[in-house]
Amino acid sequence: MPTVLVTGAGGQLGQEFRLVAQQFPSWTWLMPTRAELDITDAETVAAYFATHQPNYCLNTAAYTAVDHAETEQAAAYACNETAATQLAQQCRTHNCQLVHFSTDYVYRSTINRPLVETDPTDPTGVYAASKLAGDQGVVQTNPAAMIVRTSWVYSSFGHNFVKTMLRLGRERDELRVVFDQVGTPTYARDLAVAIVQIIREIEDGQRPRADLAGLFHYSNEGVTSWYDFALAIFELTGIDCAVYPIESKEYPTPVQRPPYSVLNKAKFRTTFGQTIPHWREGLKSCLAVLTDEKV
Repeated sequence: MPTVLVTGAGGQLGQEFRLVAQQFPSWTWLMPTRAELDITDAETVAAYFATHQPNYCLNTAAYTAVDHAETEQAAAYACNETAATQLAQQCRTHNCQLVHFSTDYVYRSTINRPLVETDPTDPTGVYAASKLAGDQGVVQTNPAAMIVRTSWVYSSFGHNFVKTMLRLGRERDELRVVFDQVGTPTYARDLAVAIVQIIREIEDGQRPRADLAGLFHYSNEGVTSWYDFALAIFELTGIDCAVYPIESKEYPTPVQRPPYSVLNKAKFRTTFGQTIPHWREGLKSCLAVLTDEKV
């Protein structure tokens, strides 16, 4: 049975892996805290791998404070580039399969179609630039690594758009949400389930581990704007809050968000033979969890 290391296990995606892990009790799951494994410390990472010898490393750890990264550049690069590259090196040394999670923010394009893995990158801001640097460090250090770029991630854990809308929708009579940023929300549990399914197929001898090598896109299916996403949240929960569309310039932020970041998932679907849920189905699943928790 495999030993699976999940870095960043306290984050949104990491905590979803914790839940999915319960379905595979015969596997050994390593989910260290930062105190137990500081992935920015090369010696600590090397010692951890030497001791635990994981077969898979799912790197969900990331510095994701997009606006704060502008003034915390060193911290962003330490986690998003240096740590990712160090993990890639240790995975290569110990024959451990690395799955590294990245972001749609690395793309800045006027291409008016879903982005494919070979489209040019042009990151805006420190967060996006540090994530792209991490992607490059991973693939250069460990060509066998899998890099998964995703978008608009949310879950029942942590802070995210869905939970913010639920809170504000109950507190206010109306909200204004940008409608000129288009992409696809990704329910983190759908992504976690998809990755674990691939690992299970490898462990069952149904596919070679080599299938994981390379860059892949994964988000839920479909296309929406933040405005329409907010409408769907209120529609599905019965929250009575008026939502009005605004342009991004009416809601300025230190870093401009990608205006169009719909990801083409054809490579993922073809390679792994998986059906990816539509974003509304993912949202329904997440809202069911949040409703049970009365969030």
